[in-house]
Amino acid sequence: MATGVLSRKSGVIYGDDVKALFKYAQEKTFAIPAINVTSSSTVVASLEAARDAKSPIILQMSQGGAAYFAGKGVDNKDQAASIAGAVAAAHYIRAVAPAYGIPVVLHTDHCAKKLLPWLDGMLDADEKWFQQTGEPLFSSHMIDLSEESVDYNISTTKKYLERAAPMKQWLEMEIGITGGEEDGVNNEDVDNNSLYTQPEDIHEIYKTLSPVSPYFSIAAGFGNVHGVYKPGNVKLHPELLSKHQKYVAEKEGLKEEKPVFLVFHGGSGSSKQEFLDAISYGVVKVNLDTDLQYAYTEGIRDYMIKKKDYVSTQVGNPDGADKPNKKYYDPRVWVREGEKTMTKRVAEALKDFNTAGQL
Repeated sequence: MATGVLSRKSGVIYGDDVKALFKYAQEKTFAIPAINVTSSSTVVASLEAARDAKSPIILQMSQGGAAYFAGKGVDNKDQAASIAGAVAAAHYIRAVAPAYGIPVVLHTDHCAKKLLPWLDGMLDADEKWFQQTGEPLFSSHMIDLSEESVDYNISTTKKYLERAAPMKQWLEMEIGITGGEEDGVNNEDVDNNSLYTQPEDIHEIYKTLSPVSPYFSIAAGFGNVHGVYKPGNVKLHPELLSKHQKYVAEKEGLKEEKPVFLVFHGGSGSSKQEFLDAISYGVVKVNLDTDLQYAYTEGIRDYMIKKKDYVSTQVGNPDGADKPNKKYYDPRVWVREGEKTMTKRVAEALKDFNTAGQL
């Protein structure tokens, strides 16, 4: 069981525990879903699914999701709302996660060059928390400079890993562009060749980052696209990931078959077999967002349609003109319906990725 390799069995984990969990995932051929959360409601929906499935989980915030957590009415000049929202969400998740009895990796999603002030602000909070507790506030962050030159991407990632390393904080980076559109980043018109990472680039990253810290992972492009598209429109080639692993092992003289911790972006709409193939080649984390947004909406949509005559007015419904409707329009009732359908979809992912029952 995964808890056997962890020093902290429940709540937010970091450092050696994150590495041990990812290595165990590679050995047992499963990956951990990374759920984009934007509110306490989406957090608990995810935690509930993982608890019931006896699974670890990764909870992550995008820059936009973090700003939403702070409140849409907060000015995001200089990334102030995104920093405040991410820090608030981190403290909330740290407070509530132990109640669910599962290990949680607390992560932040894509941070492009223009968003680096957001990452800087979160690292400031990490270092402050580290001074107080001996661990970073977040388990890990993602830096995404995949739209920049390879040299700039790797050298800048190295600088950020050097800052994270003393805290034993994990850093995820991306090489090769993920197509489609997500959270205001639009790569729908990029050249298809940019969607496929070369093994030489993976080796260069490994060779540059390994001397700094062992706590890093790579989101390598193998045709990934954000969003959901008709079957056949997206050409995934997860077998490329196997070539990356073999190339690094050969160049570095390593005996292990999966020396690189890999990440699968743009997972919504992919087939179960595509997930399993990627996982077999060393993918330890799979991002899910679009499918879960729809799943959350489904529960609320269906409730509102079913209870239309009970939420149209405060008083008066098919049971009587003087009947109050408070118990129907109370947000705790219909928001919970969204949580239920989201929880169900997260549970499906946990099963598909072989994560269920790993604790």
